[in-house]
Amino acid sequence: MAKLIDITGRALSGEWGIDDETGDGVPVLRTTNFTNEGVVNYNDVITRTITKKNIDQKFLRKGDIIIEKSGGSDKFPVGRVIYFDGDENTYLFNNFTGLLRVKDKKIWNSKYVFYSLFANYRRGGTRAFENKTTGIHNLKTDDFVSRFDIYELPIKEQNLICEKLDKIYNIIKLRRQELLILDDLIKARFVEMFGDPIINSRHLETKDLQDVLMFKAGDFTAASDISDEPSETNPYPCYGGNGIRGYVSEYNQDGEYSLVGRQGALSGNVQFAVGKFKNTEHALLVTPIVEMNNTWLNHLLLNLDLKRYQTGAAQPGLSVKNLQEIQIICAPIDQQNQFADFVRRTDKSKSARNRRYFIVNKRDEIYNSIEK
Repeated sequence: MAKLIDITGRALSGEWGIDDETGDGVPVLRTTNFTNEGVVNYNDVITRTITKKNIDQKFLRKGDIIIEKSGGSDKFPVGRVIYFDGDENTYLFNNFTGLLRVKDKKIWNSKYVFYSLFANYRRGGTRAFENKTTGIHNLKTDDFVSRFDIYELPIKEQNLICEKLDKIYNIIKLRRQELLILDDLIKARFVEMFGDPIINSRHLETKDLQDVLMFKAGDFTAASDISDEPSETNPYPCYGGNGIRGYVSEYNQDGEYSLVGRQGALSGNVQFAVGKFKNTEHALLVTPIVEMNNTWLNHLLLNLDLKRYQTGAAQPGLSVKNLQEIQIICAPIDQQNQFADFVRRTDKSKSARNRRYFIVNKRDEIYNSIEK
């Protein structure tokens, strides 16, 4: 085993500078640009005016690893890493992150070092190095870098592991793109059959939402009663304002229902729950009071973009009263059922693609092998 500090040295601290008022600032990567896949998200890269001198070593180069020093939550620890392969000597990184740069690339493949760190994070290995203050999780970066061990392998074996993991990542990426295409196909089919429900482009009959649907909030659920993964004691999914929060021991619903998040930045998001589950006070259960296909209803709500009805800047949310006054389109039940059949066939195609890409499960096996 080799110590990370012997491979990269101490993590370099980032720069933040001042507001870019001229438009000539330097692009700076933040934790906002981190993804759970370990790649850089170049959307919403901010520019800053950096006046410090002697920072040439901090401009990012291909193969650099950026580690999150501050952030995270009780559910997701601080310490995420991303691998930089963008334009060299163009980007800096902010003061909530640190730079790890392999010193000798003849001995160490920087992608292999990254994958070792990435695998460790996925297993929760950075939690032991967290220093929590009020609402903020900080990584004891120097301590982590000096103590973290990486399994030593000949450079050829490192390269082989990286090639395998890169191929698997590309397969996962392709699968996600295919699934997105199928999602777009469903949306296009809905608009083809029923038009845009926001503007009622097909001039269908409309009714007040309160005349066809009933919204009901769920039950308060303490965070301590929710587990991250399903288990024998907590087998039922628990839906909050942003989708599934985790799993609980008791359910309060059984069937097929749409759920609408009513609290938080993502309020207005629409989920579809099947079977036994629990919805919290932040998730509105949607029940038709007229004959309506549940699958069709779910896609109607998705296409209505309910996030448009958020109120409140500091704490966004949805008012049930406001939602009840929305005009929604009505369609014959036979057409609703026809659309639902199309969705079921498309979902079968999704399942088939998931089976085709069973190889993605091998990724975790390879991650684990790095640490053995």
